Amino acid sequence: MSTTSGGFGRHKRKIAPLSFPGDNASLAELEEFGLQRAGQLNQHVLGPGDLAISEWDALGLPVPDMDEVRAYRLERTRQAIQDFDYAGVLVSDPVNVRYATDSTNMQVWCLHMSTRYAFVPAEGPVVLFDYGNTTRHLHMHNPLINEIRPSIAFYYMRTGENYDHFAEAWAKEIADLVKQHGGGNKRLAIDHINPEGAHHLEGLGVEIFNGEEVMETARLIKSKEEMKAMRCAIATCEVAMTEMEKTLIPGVTENRLWSVLHAENIARGGEWIETRLLASGQRTNPWFQECSSQVINDGEIVAFDTDLIGPYGYCADISRTWLCGDGKASNEQKEIFKIAKDQIDHNTEIVRPGMSFNEYIEKAQQLPENCMPNRYGSLAHGVGLADEYPALPYLPDWPKKKHSGGFEPGMTICIESYTGRVGGTFGVKLEDQILITETGVEVLSKYPFDERLGG
Repeated sequence: MSTTSGGFGRHKRKIAPLSFPGDNASLAELEEFGLQRAGQLNQHVLGPGDLAISEWDALGLPVPDMDEVRAYRLERTRQAIQDFDYAGVLVSDPVNVRYATDSTNMQVWCLHMSTRYAFVPAEGPVVLFDYGNTTRHLHMHNPLINEIRPSIAFYYMRTGENYDHFAEAWAKEIADLVKQHGGGNKRLAIDHINPEGAHHLEGLGVEIFNGEEVMETARLIKSKEEMKAMRCAIATCEVAMTEMEKTLIPGVTENRLWSVLHAENIARGGEWIETRLLASGQRTNPWFQECSSQVINDGEIVAFDTDLIGPYGYCADISRTWLCGDGKASNEQKEIFKIAKDQIDHNTEIVRPGMSFNEYIEKAQQLPENCMPNRYGSLAHGVGLADEYPALPYLPDWPKKKHSGGFEPGMTICIESYTGRVGGTFGVKLEDQILITETGVEVLSKYPFDERLGG
């Protein structure tokens, strides 16, 4: 049997084959058999597949032990809950649910339909509330989830004008969990909540606090096994970028080029892409045009930001700018590219463990005056299962009340630049993903810069 696919691959939990319960089995026995069988066929059990694994093997990248990743992330979550002296945290953001439980179901849909949530107490059982009554099989591979219940959704699409009735039932169930497992502590952190839910919880004596703070704090430091997962996600992203660059010929549309990144990511067990940030020619200035049906012409700049959620759910957030066609770059193209490249090089080189975020912002390389109005929203930001805390802005955008934190070993950060002159006809977007080590930084993103532009 292959060591890289099927139910017994080296990157997956080993689960014994099931025995059919027999012709005289009860309905309950048949239901349990069906759930167990479906659980063994879960995407997280099957893994990313031969294509991805073989590419990682060729790069010398070991696959992560997901049991260790799950245990580490739950422990980080519980520690953050305890540090803030809360009874627990209730998470509905799919990224936070994923971090605390490694549980997935219709991730992108659930970003705008609050139908899945998890209760994680400081001590005690983890309870996952999932969509409907038929999703238990999605989580049977996961020993960290102690109980699965159907969710009580009270968003308007599901309930209409009856939302308050469902919110009241939802709040009672959550308040009961706080009472059972809080040890008298009624302080509950919640990452996202509608006002009627908050109203009913507070009416039941539950004090509500900021769950985003809890989860962003927990997610900040990555374990060695998490880093294996992130390295695999970055490798998959860069394979997809290679295929993109092959597709970049005069006459291709932005949408067609962008679709390659999606296709190659999904083929390797990746999950989704958070934005549509690819533009060409004059659409690159100012930044943040979403990719379109625009035809890319010979000699034009093409810039993109991957924002890719890859295998194991980890983010590969890399930006590159390429020149379309076989010609030479203009002097102006090279000049703007050099400003952007110098900026991310400098802003990477100054990072060190123990450096405060305030000091970093003060020492980071700024842009020329005629490029500053078009500056990107941040010089650097955290990254993990998605973009994370901290987001470190340019000095003019830094608030008077500054962050108290700083860089620590185990943090993963993206350093980025958008450089385009005000009124200019193009701009350059560059970004690298790095790991803070005990002694400095390791650049995780390896994809080369376009040599014709000066990379």
